[in-house]
Amino acid sequence: MRVLRILIATAIAVGTATFAVAQHYNHHAGSALDSRQFVKFPAPLVEHTLANMREHLQVLQEIQTQLANGHTDVAATLAETRLGMSSLRLHGAAEVSRYMPQGMQDAGTAMHRAASRLAITVQEAGATGDPKPVFAALAEVTAQCVGCHAGYRIK
Repeated sequence: MRVLRILIATAIAVGTATFAVAQHYNHHAGSALDSRQFVKFPAPLVEHTLANMREHLQVLQEIQTQLANGHTDVAATLAETRLGMSSLRLHGAAEVSRYMPQGMQDAGTAMHRAASRLAITVQEAGATGDPKPVFAALAEVTAQCVGCHAGYRIK
């Protein structure tokens, strides 16, 4: 468990540094260089969708905290119920997806599927004590987020 905590703390630190660099670059690059595809949503769905994405980030942070504390059962439940395929109704995905281009829909579906796989991987890691697959599964989830945000914007 101690190794798992150290690895998770390292992953959080690296992720924070990566985010800071990206945020710094985007701040200096300005919106004139923003080549992402603009996706038009009805006004109420813009705020709803942005709130969902912030919720997704919060859940990812909660999952990492639970993993760092050795609570793999809680982390797995969070991954499935708040990010995984079983969370789609919670987020109103069917309504929002009607306004998304196919690539954005595909990225969202891939993220939710990856989160369901993360839940299973976390459960297995709780039994085996091997944290490496958890990092790979978590990276798969966040890769979908990064890819979608790199290609699309709604506001």
